[in-house]
Amino acid sequence: KRRIMYLLWPLLFLHVSAQLKQPKQEGSVRLVGDLPSSGRVEVYHDGQWGTVCDDGWELAEAQVVCRQLGFPGAISVKPGGQYGEGSGPIWLDDMNCKGSESSLSECSFKGWVVCETVKKLSNSIFLHFSVDNSLGLSHDLGLLFDSGNSCDFRINVQDTSEEEELTFCVHKMILMFYPELNITNDSRNLAVNVSQTCHPHVSAFLRYLYTRQIDVSITSAQCLHQLAFIFGVKKLMEDVGRTFTLLLPEDNTFLTQVSMYEYGVRTGDLVLQENVLQYLSWNCEYLISSPVLSTISFHMMDALLQRSDLILNDEAFLLEALETWIQDKGEEISSDLQASLLNHIRFLLIPADKLYEMQFSSSVLRQNHEKLYLTGLLRGFQFNYLPRIYTGDEWSVVFNDTTVNYPYHHYGQNNRIQTFSTPAHPSALYREQKVQWQAQVFLSAQECSNYGISCYYFPVARFVGYGNQERYTSTIRYSNRLILSCKYENNVFHVQDFKNSMAVVPNNSSMDLPNPCPDDYSFRFVVRPEYI
Repeated sequence: KRRIMYLLWPLLFLHVSAQLKQPKQEGSVRLVGDLPSSGRVEVYHDGQWGTVCDDGWELAEAQVVCRQLGFPGAISVKPGGQYGEGSGPIWLDDMNCKGSESSLSECSFKGWVVCETVKKLSNSIFLHFSVDNSLGLSHDLGLLFDSGNSCDFRINVQDTSEEEELTFCVHKMILMFYPELNITNDSRNLAVNVSQTCHPHVSAFLRYLYTRQIDVSITSAQCLHQLAFIFGVKKLMEDVGRTFTLLLPEDNTFLTQVSMYEYGVRTGDLVLQENVLQYLSWNCEYLISSPVLSTISFHMMDALLQRSDLILNDEAFLLEALETWIQDKGEEISSDLQASLLNHIRFLLIPADKLYEMQFSSSVLRQNHEKLYLTGLLRGFQFNYLPRIYTGDEWSVVFNDTTVNYPYHHYGQNNRIQTFSTPAHPSALYREQKVQWQAQVFLSAQECSNYGISCYYFPVARFVGYGNQERYTSTIRYSNRLILSCKYENNVFHVQDFKNSMAVVPNNSSMDLPNPCPDDYSFRFVVRPEYI
């Protein structure tokens, strides 16, 4: 027999959904490949992952795998070695699925484990084995919740206004697994207050208490996290909290991200707050241009202004955004709070020509805090501060074309190369002195070889300074960045630095955020000088 690799392309919902990562359990399946929706099928049995061997694997088997993973179905099956040879034992052989099974282990198959033996075992040896049919228990408990048969406990769900109430009949025995609910033998009902917007998700959450399985979407994540917080289901809180990072790129209006951050503040979830702030920092320029900017709270604005990973045109642009935000807030932001925010502006990084223009500003901040404002302007003619990631034209270059051309040769001729110059530093002292840079993107080993470089992973970016850069090594260092973003959307999904002038773009599974546009994204090279 040979190991068979399968390509399973699941049917995608029009709305965005994310599956919680299931714990390893008997009969679990996974896809090993670059994408969560395609790859080699592996099965978990007897404490380890193994592969599937079957020459007759068809779409029916693929349908079962996709549904077990939480997808609605499979589009195609592609046997072969596309994803490389699997490791571990061959767990399943001669599969025969109808296509309606809920898990692969429910299909008929030859048996667990295909073994090679050195010698025939003696008939006198007692052979024993384990039978584990627990995989179907979650499904059966879900049916029990759906039917409500023999339920003996009522949960009354109200919103804070008590205008609407939902009632669910559940089984007290199930709730006894959750000690924070303080359910006793004498308990007959439980009343909880849940915001009305989350009422549509209560049923799915209660079903999770039975099955330990649930689908999480961009519209349900916050409500499920809130319900888990109320019911004390910490494991679900942690799992849903991790999915927030997957959902962050899906709302270009930033309404969801702002709501998630405020919710993280209310529940004290510092990890959630940091994940949202990082995403908004990377997409700061888009956030500033969005109508949602005027709605963000003081503590969110305060947290953003303190970060050094903000990606935006320049520091003057950030100051203008702060002034606009304060004007929109009006008397809601006191004079002391305005001053505390103004102190976060890095005047030292504003170019001298813009500092000069700002002397004549008539903004609210200038009028209310003239002394503090002028002090910042005067300090701005020095430069000893950690910069943010400024993407103005004088500090960055973008590659939108990542195709391979074959004009005259049989190998790919790399036309993804640009040379440009930047000021040695934004400060007035170095602004007129220029540094030359060369930015390149390589998509193949041949392209790297053409430039005398060895590359092992693709795509890979190269960013090299040359010319008179050596002159500044004792006073300036360059912490340059590579930014990946969708070409036609306000969505930055990955930022990384360069190691020895090279930056290997990670695959989708190892990025901080999932790539929402895997075939249509751009590379931005950003020069980031720091005064030593």
